[in-house]
Amino acid sequence: MSRTQRKIAHLLAGEALADFRVGVDNAIFSVDTALNRLLVLLVMRQEEPFLGQWSLPGTLVRQGESLENAAYRILSEKIRARNLYLEQLYTFGGPNRDPREAEDSYGVRYLSVSYFALVRYAEAELIADGVSGIAWYPLDQLPQLAFDHNKILEYGHCRLRNKLEYSPVAFDVLPEVFTLSDLFQLYTTVLGDNFSDYSNFRSRLLKLGFLRDTGIKASRGAGRPASLYRFDAEAFAPLKDKPLVFI
Repeated sequence: MSRTQRKIAHLLAGEALADFRVGVDNAIFSVDTALNRLLVLLVMRQEEPFLGQWSLPGTLVRQGESLENAAYRILSEKIRARNLYLEQLYTFGGPNRDPREAEDSYGVRYLSVSYFALVRYAEAELIADGVSGIAWYPLDQLPQLAFDHNKILEYGHCRLRNKLEYSPVAFDVLPEVFTLSDLFQLYTTVLGDNFSDYSNFRSRLLKLGFLRDTGIKASRGAGRPASLYRFDAEAFAPLKDKPLVFI
């Protein structure tokens, strides 16, 4: 009995088992602090379904490839960035999330294991392959995306906001040395202008003791030179995973 015949037999017997195709989709965020924009990387689909529509960068997992390696492969094919943060986000596998799950597919389902990444905007170089469109979009100006990718982005944005509140993820994409104003700008871009005022933010961070003053000043514009700081991971360790560390 052929594979198709076995599937039909299962369907007729009321015992159909789903045949999954596993994909990985990356919600890649960046912060343009110069223009106060939270950005997400989108690519234009070059095939059906959703031909010509914007989507998250994604791929089907190859034979013998881990999910994480597939996520890193997507990153390497679309963007060059020295500093980035990547973690698994969520698995989206509801029925009918993909138009290819037609009745005549005999139980084939498309499951998306999503990841979210945060990269440093100033150093991120997009890779234009001459075929597919690729662009940064402000999160508040997104088009309707292919599949359920708007839902994936909503979930990813929520995770990013939560991570900023209790983890040092921001320091993965900031330069090695930075001003407190640089850090504050990143937080306000992601969390909104009302999350904290600068004075309270500065006071709380310095009291927590995981920022080290380098003794170097940076002159930017007409204001007074600002102190440059460095993140101390060892000093932060006792605070790991405690809520509301920064705000």
